Amino acid sequence: MTISTGPLSGSRPRVGLFVTCLVDLIRPSVGFAAVKLLQDAGCTVEVPLQTCCGQPAYNSGDRATAQALARKIIGTFEVFDYVVAPSGSCAGMMAKHFPELFKDDPDYAAKADRFAAKTYELISFLTDVLAVTSVDTSFLRKVTYHDSCSGLRELGIEAQPRQLLKSVRGLDLVEMEEATVCCGFGGTFAVKYEEISSVIADKKAMNIEASGAPVLLAGDLGCLMNMAGKLARRGSRVEVRHIAEVLADITDTPPIGRGQKP
Repeated sequence: MTISTGPLSGSRPRVGLFVTCLVDLIRPSVGFAAVKLLQDAGCTVEVPLQTCCGQPAYNSGDRATAQALARKIIGTFEVFDYVVAPSGSCAGMMAKHFPELFKDDPDYAAKADRFAAKTYELISFLTDVLAVTSVDTSFLRKVTYHDSCSGLRELGIEAQPRQLLKSVRGLDLVEMEEATVCCGFGGTFAVKYEEISSVIADKKAMNIEASGAPVLLAGDLGCLMNMAGKLARRGSRVEVRHIAEVLADITDTPPIGRGQKP
């Protein structure tokens, strides 16, 4: 696979890949796909030893734990030109909420701001920073795309994934109804408000099925796992994959939710 980009100036950008907990534990192929996409776009990619971005603690009001995790991440990734995550949720936490965590900390406020300024979600980084315009690969399927809440609402990611998907040979992108509406996951929301989450996920699953696409793509593994589980419980055969896997031509793994440990 090759990638078409705009002109890259200077040396190869040194990127620290923030893999995310879910990718590391549940879907490593997403991490491999991210590395491939970044390398093909001209980056030097490293994956340092890392931990959670702190979002579950932050969303639960445990600021002390969130700050401790953020300090560790900032220290680990400060040597890189950019920090990239294949998740709008984790990227949003690091880019938007780390500065807020340390706004009153004179020792870390500037560090958090610098870290946030160089942190991006994968697809946004490829298109908005590296000026990637297309990928030279194929996927001979009809797909529909779900806009995850954090990527869309915190980071403005909507046109970027569609631009790259439309460059994939043989791929037919069809839009579902209410593509930008939440899937019901919301991290700890799905745990705290299970009944509400389930109703939201049911409506999302109906919209996915009504699109007629046999493949569902998105950029956040948490959302994908939530939707895959709901689709499976409905008896649907829709395949669920991370967008990076399709763009990087790493689709030899079973769809999310099938043939893997929960």
